[in-house]
Amino acid sequence: MKIGFLITARLKSSRLPFKVIMDLNGETVISRIIDRAKKIKDLSEIVLCTSINPQDKPLVDEAKNNEIYYFNGSEDDVLKRLLTAAEFYDLDYFIGITADNPLFSIHYSNRIIDEIKKNKYDYVKLDGLPLGAATYGIKVKALKTICKFKEIVDTEIWGSLIDRPEIFDIKTIKVDNKLYNPDYRFTLDYIEDYDFLNKIYRNIECDNIINLYDVIDLLDKKPELLEINSECIQKSLDKDLQEKIDNNFKKNKEKLSKIKENIYN
Repeated sequence: MKIGFLITARLKSSRLPFKVIMDLNGETVISRIIDRAKKIKDLSEIVLCTSINPQDKPLVDEAKNNEIYYFNGSEDDVLKRLLTAAEFYDLDYFIGITADNPLFSIHYSNRIIDEIKKNKYDYVKLDGLPLGAATYGIKVKALKTICKFKEIVDTEIWGSLIDRPEIFDIKTIKVDNKLYNPDYRFTLDYIEDYDFLNKIYRNIECDNIINLYDVIDLLDKKPELLEINSECIQKSLDKDLQEKIDNNFKKNKEKLSKIKENIYN
């Protein structure tokens, strides 16, 4: 079984341009993510999945500089980009994260891998971590099933396409320790997020990889840091588009079942 780690990244952000190559206390944001990914066990490869747009060339350079693989795929269809990258590197499963989450949990990424290896779930997700700290695990055949079935092309926000327990075997890992802080925001989308993350990295002494438990300890001691990005609003899927997705699943259950059966067999 080959399990990879896929990082989706582009440089098209309008709210915070070129955010993933901004400096974060001496290293770029994407380099921080790659450093954490290298600490995860049993990965066959780490791949930075970006687009074919020349604007994203600096991300290819980041991958080369950090000695990991890269893949250039679809500009707007994130799921198609992930699928083609996973197939190119002949993966059975992959752990995924977007490149604006430099404090994702290494521990819970390993927990996802344990569940995949033990039970071979289609989709493994985490519940309870701060926003931006959770990774996910996907079976490549499940992703291929959705890519053949879905009607939309822009899949920047894609959770409702794969989080379908009526179709797939899904495991939710509940966070049950001091890391359970779903109201905390550790992702990077606004300048306030950047200021918050910078203060985290400057206030915690470490060789290279910040321990997520140390971040929670710091916020317990300095809760005023949480105010820095407390007004930032996370982007969500348009309601009309969500309705379109739900209707497609309801009306075409038989079609989806046949697609899945053909791919899995």
